[in-house]
Amino acid sequence: MKFLNAASIFALLIFVTSASAKKSGDVTELQIGVKYKPESCEIQAHKGDKVRVHYRGKLTDGTVFDSSFERGDPIEFELGSGQVIKGWDQGLLGMCVGEKRKLKIPAKLGYGDQGSPPSIPGGATLIFDTELVTVNGKPSTGEQPDDSEL
Repeated sequence: MKFLNAASIFALLIFVTSASAKKSGDVTELQIGVKYKPESCEIQAHKGDKVRVHYRGKLTDGTVFDSSFERGDPIEFELGSGQVIKGWDQGLLGMCVGEKRKLKIPAKLGYGDQGSPPSIPGGATLIFDTELVTVNGKPSTGEQPDDSEL
């Protein structure tokens, strides 16, 4: 009987370990990390604005499923209107033109339990590296300090 108990405990430990390993990196709420913010923020993204955003979408294991950076073609959509996943509509609000953010989006604000086959499995946490290119057609002024004066 002790063998069965030990075997049962071992099986349970393997199950718990693999279940938690599968979930490592998953989040239950939207996480927003600002990676770069311009010194001057003249133009911010608000609900209803037409925005252009560069992005790289990854799964928690690092697999890239889509990237506008490689295509050289940012996505354009109306912010807050449901044209993109909820995690984007929420995670890009207040972003400055030229700002870069990392969004960790739980499945409930992404593609949910159904996923987006074949590249995004059901229940997947999504990680997006984003850069706001324009708001309502207006790009950043792009003014950089003059190196000759430094």
